[in-house]
Amino acid sequence: MTHFVKLSSLPSPLRHHHHHHRERENRRMCHISDTMKWILQLVVICCSLPAMASSVQGSFPEQEKDPNFWRSWAQRTLNNALMLQQLNQNRAKNLIMFLGDGMGVPTVTAARILKGQLSGHPGEETLLEMDKFPFVALSKTYNTDAQVADSAGTATAFLCGVKANAGTVGVSANAIRSQCNTMQGNEVTSILKWAKDAGKSVGIVTTTRIVHATPSAAYAHSVERDWYSDNEMPAEALRAGCKDIARQLFENIPNIDVMMGGGRKYMFPKNTSDVEYPDVEKHNGTRNDGRNLVQEWIDKTKDKKGHYVWNKSQLLSLNPTNVDYLLGLFEPSDLAYDLERNAETDPSLTEMVDVAIKILRKNPNGFFLLVEGGRIDHGHHSGLAKLALYDAVEMDRAIGRAGLLTSISDTMTVVTADHSHVFSFGGYTFRGNSIFGLAPELSDVDQKPFTAIVYGNGPGYKLVNGERENISTVDFEDMHYHAQAAVPLSSETHGGEDVPVFAKGPLAHLMHGVHEQNYIPHVMAYAACIGSNKAHCAHGSHIFDDATRPVFSSVVAALAVAPFLC
Repeated sequence: MTHFVKLSSLPSPLRHHHHHHRERENRRMCHISDTMKWILQLVVICCSLPAMASSVQGSFPEQEKDPNFWRSWAQRTLNNALMLQQLNQNRAKNLIMFLGDGMGVPTVTAARILKGQLSGHPGEETLLEMDKFPFVALSKTYNTDAQVADSAGTATAFLCGVKANAGTVGVSANAIRSQCNTMQGNEVTSILKWAKDAGKSVGIVTTTRIVHATPSAAYAHSVERDWYSDNEMPAEALRAGCKDIARQLFENIPNIDVMMGGGRKYMFPKNTSDVEYPDVEKHNGTRNDGRNLVQEWIDKTKDKKGHYVWNKSQLLSLNPTNVDYLLGLFEPSDLAYDLERNAETDPSLTEMVDVAIKILRKNPNGFFLLVEGGRIDHGHHSGLAKLALYDAVEMDRAIGRAGLLTSISDTMTVVTADHSHVFSFGGYTFRGNSIFGLAPELSDVDQKPFTAIVYGNGPGYKLVNGERENISTVDFEDMHYHAQAAVPLSSETHGGEDVPVFAKGPLAHLMHGVHEQNYIPHVMAYAACIGSNKAHCAHGSHIFDDATRPVFSSVVAALAVAPFLC
């Protein structure tokens, strides 16, 4: 369980820190404009609130009892919303898409609480980095042939701008899963290719296999998401001319500048020992065609400042100034969950993003970067909520790092998910309750305790003597604890509800309301003047000229502020 220190038990200077801090701020504000005053006050409130939380179960900061606390906070938030009338209509030089695989709204909320609790706070009042983005929309995730989507069809939507069938990547809905003869002529290109064609640098960073569903839609065209190497393909598909996804990574879009993730074994000839696990047979190379795709890449880029790395020390020893092309394959398959990661040998998502941006931003034309927190999804599928949520927190940390390395004036950043999961938390838990902890009361049906986190289905379904397991003797905060599920399945399923889209930077206000998932790359391309819709791009560094900007701005601002005034 997470424990908190009572405010009253702190030394007097700390207990009265907030009061003295506000007195100092008030004196300073006498010399600051009214416009800046509410901004600084908001920062003071947001930063101080977590530190004042109490440890008593169900208790909360004393000032929250005062109605004026909430009224003044809401008014400052309203002022902040009104400031959005000054829309960022610059052209986006850089585009960053963060994709939390399986990161539905319940996962975002639970990750927020976990982030706060990891810092010793109750958690509910914490702000994720993505929470700070000024614009939010909802994305409808269904595939053309599926009410509850898979990651392949959704990746085709949010990267290629076209909805597709489940299990397919980089092809339209005319292509039928696993049928090679339906692919030709139905290929669709991604925003990564649009950016590359426009002269931008491009990169992919993922915690999964780099040939997995989400990253592969950025560069591959395949009627089967599982055709990682030719070893996974049926002979008929090979004879018909379909290519495995690993091969397409290197052949379809020449010179992808940065590629980092897992999936080493799909790049090497069958039975080739892995460099990191030479005695583990399941990590051996899988390719039947005898090709060593990594060596081919090394040979091709050796005179172009290309570097191949497979561990953390190699990655962090690089000087981005001297690197133009980077291939980093850190595991034979997926990378480890962040909670299980070997911090000495395996890079974190944040560390990979840091290096990627420092390489990509050297291009004066800008860059496009896809970042996937892919193992959030895997944790949920296994019913391992702790692993999933820690990975979500790590992705949020990477979002913060990207923000420090770029400017909101010329970089559009979008954070979203491909789909949700049947993950939830509830049970009338008290303020500050450990996100992995118990609900405060026993079930009034079977008189047994239950955790706040539960799944609608999955491997956590368990009966003991014909009844629900009594978890009072189980370490339900262990990272490998399977949260209880209502329906028994070996693998928990995706959820079908809409997922959030957070956006900041140039034209981020176009991410609003409820949209089809395939809308996302069209907005990003529009903001950067890449792809096919470029008729609006004749005005230099700004998307709209002076004649159209005020009218457009006032209309959008009115729509943005209207909900606050109702």
